[in-house]
Amino acid sequence: MLRLPPFTYQAPDTLAEAARVLAGEGPNAMLLAGGTDLIPKMKRRQITPRVLVGLRKIGELAHVAGTPERGLAIGAGVSLTAIEMHAAIGAAYPAIREAASVISTPQLRNAGTIGGNLCVDTRCTYYDQTFPWRKSIGFCLKKDGDTCWVAPGSPKCLAVTSSDLAPVMIALDASIELVGPHGDRRIPAAAMYQDDGIAYLAKRPDECIRRIILPPATGWRSTYLKVRRREAFDFPILGVALALRMDRGAIAEVRLAIGGVGSAPRAIAGAGELLNGHVPTAARYADVGQLAYKATKSMDNTDLLPLYRKRLVPVLVQRALAALAPLA
Repeated sequence: MLRLPPFTYQAPDTLAEAARVLAGEGPNAMLLAGGTDLIPKMKRRQITPRVLVGLRKIGELAHVAGTPERGLAIGAGVSLTAIEMHAAIGAAYPAIREAASVISTPQLRNAGTIGGNLCVDTRCTYYDQTFPWRKSIGFCLKKDGDTCWVAPGSPKCLAVTSSDLAPVMIALDASIELVGPHGDRRIPAAAMYQDDGIAYLAKRPDECIRRIILPPATGWRSTYLKVRRREAFDFPILGVALALRMDRGAIAEVRLAIGGVGSAPRAIAGAGELLNGHVPTAARYADVGQLAYKATKSMDNTDLLPLYRKRLVPVLVQRALAALAPLA
């Protein structure tokens, strides 16, 4: 049986207090919301904080405010189940509902939060193992070792992004509001992530997510498609998030983001150049699929073969485009 290492639990009443605890404890402390990823990693000794800062008592994190016409603000502590069942989110931002509904299992979605999924740790075949397993191969660069076993010559960790909601927030042009001991700040969702399996978040260690700010949804359509080994449970090995707006039969604006390959979700910037102002055609959709294919680089760090995952990229991109803007 895997047991938790010793730790101290603190339950602040406000985000400002939580940020002060994080700042005071430094690398010894971590935030705890649903704990669906953190607790198993602690049992496997992948993460060993001495202090857990619980967020359940902070009421402002548990609310959704605003309207789709003016924009919504989703508290970081809103559960994935609540996201999935929220009528306004599902109607105006369907990609969020679709992504939340395919995260893990119903039981874990009841506990997991939107903020937790946006900050979920990167993962890797050589990292997500028990301590004895990792010790037997000499550990890896992400934890306790000095070699990335995915690519032993790599100077950085190549663990892969695991969040379903991160590419969705990038495609929707959402912003993330952070609270820290030195004040609040708001950053685009795309700026939250860094292409490094260890330092994968631009959020500072002493900062907490307060809420996710969504722009007005009027005129926008969105969707999220996911590939995983087991359809009922697993992390993404590829996620495609798409948002677009139509105008008189032509695509007026499009935003495409890819997750599940690479250490950070990424926007496919050139998609708009190929589609904006044009009516949907199979040829243009194929061009966007190839653009996304060339922009993604899959590695042998998770389920299934890297080339298989890469070849799925244009397939899912074209399916997403056809779902939102059917071919004439």
